[in-house]
Amino acid sequence: MSETDEFYVRYYVGHKGKFGHEFMEFELSPSGKLRYANNSNYKLDTMIRKEVFLSPAVVEEIKRIIVESEITKEDDKHWKEPNEHTLGRQELEIKIGNEHIAFTCAEIKSLQDVQESDDPEGLRSFYYLTQDLKCLMFSLISSHFKVKPIPG
Repeated sequence: MSETDEFYVRYYVGHKGKFGHEFMEFELSPSGKLRYANNSNYKLDTMIRKEVFLSPAVVEEIKRIIVESEITKEDDKHWKEPNEHTLGRQELEIKIGNEHIAFTCAEIKSLQDVQESDDPEGLRSFYYLTQDLKCLMFSLISSHFKVKPIPG
């Protein structure tokens, strides 16, 4: 995968409940700009928004993770769809090279939701990829905005 390949990824997970619209979203644009937003009205919290630019090496690693997950071979047609009875929804959109995919499903609360799915293998790929991406994005955001630098 070369640096000139078009690349974009966006992940959203959220629900509307007694505390309003609560969600977490990140978006990585072709320029390497990572945008993160987290909204929770629990205990009157306010929305958190952060932006950081990632190096080309980090962007390439994110591409590698996505390509190796083989998520572009999956189809969400047998995944549980979000509706008024489900508490939340998850969305994953990826543009990588000539491929552009967008997945939407009900919020996955646990691996049991995956195992009980009509397409456990496909949903498992989605579940693990989104977990990996969330962990990586949280690490990148938190290390960039660290108040006290780690002693060297």
